[in-house]
Amino acid sequence: MIIKTAIFKGSSTKVEQKPRLRAPEYAFIGRSNVGKSSLINMLCGQKSLAKTSAMPGKTILVNHFLINDSWYLVDLPGYGFAKASKKAQATLKAMIEDYVSHSEELAMLFILLDSRHEMMEIDRSFISAVAGANIPFTVILTKSDKLSKSALERNAASIQASLDAIKPGITVIPTSSEKKTGKDAVLDLIEADLKNNRIPTTK
Repeated sequence: MIIKTAIFKGSSTKVEQKPRLRAPEYAFIGRSNVGKSSLINMLCGQKSLAKTSAMPGKTILVNHFLINDSWYLVDLPGYGFAKASKKAQATLKAMIEDYVSHSEELAMLFILLDSRHEMMEIDRSFISAVAGANIPFTVILTKSDKLSKSALERNAASIQASLDAIKPGITVIPTSSEKKTGKDAVLDLIEADLKNNRIPTTK
């Protein structure tokens, strides 16, 4: 798939506030500072579509981007931002749960993990909840260029084993926003899913 157009269509805090045009949604989420904004910009071929920052917790709303006039890329807030107040954490948690649980157009959730580290308990808990709710999802490993090939293979195998303990057969895609590694794999997966997706595009 080639992304020809990526247009910001709005931010929301609740599902009922989503853009009026309804279309299949492919949402991206991960722990704060996992490299989500950089990945989204890399996939769309734009440098500043999603706002990147050295400060974790930059995304605090659910952001919809209409891709090729046919589907939405959804940028979700990060989870596990420890420096946020308990009230702010609770607000973001409720926002994420509302979207993931109630968006009828959600076709697939992409859960981002940092390839340099073992899966954290907060990741395991979130993935277990998503798997338990039968929400289709794929795991993306970010920042793969920061590791040697052997280290990446070792970490990926460890993460895959942790995922298999939750649900066998979860797809894992290593990516690098710097080197554009994994771009085609992610977009091809979305393209294939769109062909089989029964979610209609409606106004």
